[in-house]
Amino acid sequence: MSRIGKKPVQLPDKVQITLDGDIINVKGPKGSLARKLHPAVNVEIDNQVLNVSTDTSDKKKVALQGLYRSLIYNMVHGVTEGYEKKLVLSGIGYRAETKGKSLVLSVGYSNPVDFALPDGVTAAVDKNVEVTLACIDKELLGQAAANIRAIRPPEPYKGKGIMYADERIIRKAGKTAGKD
Repeated sequence: MSRIGKKPVQLPDKVQITLDGDIINVKGPKGSLARKLHPAVNVEIDNQVLNVSTDTSDKKKVALQGLYRSLIYNMVHGVTEGYEKKLVLSGIGYRAETKGKSLVLSVGYSNPVDFALPDGVTAAVDKNVEVTLACIDKELLGQAAANIRAIRPPEPYKGKGIMYADERIIRKAGKTAGKD
């Protein structure tokens, strides 16, 4: 069984956490995030150390303890350092560009795809094929990256499509001519 929920979260000096009933607010140099806590989870802050606990040893509540500890840690990391995700466009003629609050992708369709970025997510395009998304909310960033990747997922024969920079595509062998 994992012991993630019992690990304390060290709070940097520049991070302020407030509890308003069942809502936790994390404020830092890059912005602020808020999340509603589950009723089975208790949060205590003592000397820049945050501990998450539950009142029983029920398996589901212990799982919630680990979940909320990870979510709070991700919030603290996001408001101090932020998160980045890189996408790569692979294919002849595939390119991307930013226009205001949207990302315009030319990925083999008859018309370019205009993807509206969610609030808080910023995009930077490098060399027309490398897209870097940045955000303080890890969950929002991952969902935005997954939505962009879903526009043209990488295919297994030529490897064309939109993929994460650290993703490895398992290639399939194509057809071969029949031998008589």
